[in-house]
Amino acid sequence: MSDHPYRSLPEAAFWRRAVAGKGPAIDPLAGGFLSLGREDKVATAGSCFAQNIARYLKRSGFNYMVSETAHPIVPAAVAERHGYGLYSARYGNIYTARQLLQLFERAYGRFSPAEAIWRAPEGDSGLVDAFRPTIEPGGFASEAELLADRAHHFARVREMFETLDIFVFTLGLTEGWESRIDGAVYPVCPGVSGGTFDPERHAFHNFRVGEVTEDLSAFITALRGVNPKARIILTVSPVPLVATASGNHVLAATTYSKSALRAAAQEIAEDHEGVFYFPSYEIIMGAPAAARYFAENMRNVTEEGVAQVMSVFLRHAAGIDLPGPAASAAPEARDATIDAAKEWVQVMCDEALLDEGE
Repeated sequence: MSDHPYRSLPEAAFWRRAVAGKGPAIDPLAGGFLSLGREDKVATAGSCFAQNIARYLKRSGFNYMVSETAHPIVPAAVAERHGYGLYSARYGNIYTARQLLQLFERAYGRFSPAEAIWRAPEGDSGLVDAFRPTIEPGGFASEAELLADRAHHFARVREMFETLDIFVFTLGLTEGWESRIDGAVYPVCPGVSGGTFDPERHAFHNFRVGEVTEDLSAFITALRGVNPKARIILTVSPVPLVATASGNHVLAATTYSKSALRAAAQEIAEDHEGVFYFPSYEIIMGAPAAARYFAENMRNVTEEGVAQVMSVFLRHAAGIDLPGPAASAAPEARDATIDAAKEWVQVMCDEALLDEGE
């Protein structure tokens, strides 16, 4: 039998050897990956699934970076309801690459959207930041208070970008709503968490692969302009769309969205030094998992699924093996521990408001 290139490939290159019969707890990360040290300052942003990465990094004793914190006397639960600690700064969920790029541009005074303040939803009398509509329950009391908070927020965002060592960004959606005036992209459709929807001022935009790669490339260039040594990890959220405005079935719309983001992430990781892709999407959505890591609604990821994602991440990035959900529990506590692992993880997710019955 003649020789050919496939004979020298590693086990991970073959479905029969690397996937078939391996069960749901699969490790699909092959090739080189970033090395994470205990002192590395790690910042996170992205869709609501990204909150799990922050939670595990803090729990595992790594240097998770939070540049924007609440006042010390504010109870932790209250601070979390106001968006503190969910990510490295108080920007809330960033679902699209365009949002991320525009956050950088707004923080550095390069972009000032025309429509940046909304009235709070009906029943609340305050004002909301159009780009962080859920971080202040009930809204801000005045425009002056909102603008002061935004200025403080931008200062902390700049501090984060300029001093982080590793930036983890979880791509969540291709669907978004933008201003027809200047292209500003909002985290949620106007009228859902504040503001008033106006088809003459607001337009639906379903980003294509080329647009996502262009936005990510522009962001990386901007970030490296203020922090040349920054390393970047891209992931794709496995959480399906809660609703679609594309006109397609929500399952088909989800497949397109995640496929486009996955393709873009691959291209960016291949084209930029110091940028890595981590397969959290594949761990949860891959055939070996057989939907085991989803709750009954087939959308929310369970604690067991998050634990598997972070186990693979820490194994490759830091050489740490996390115990399974019941491995370290006493015998009498194991059943309860396993039951808890099957519960889906509560995270702050703006887009869930699109279907308030969820």
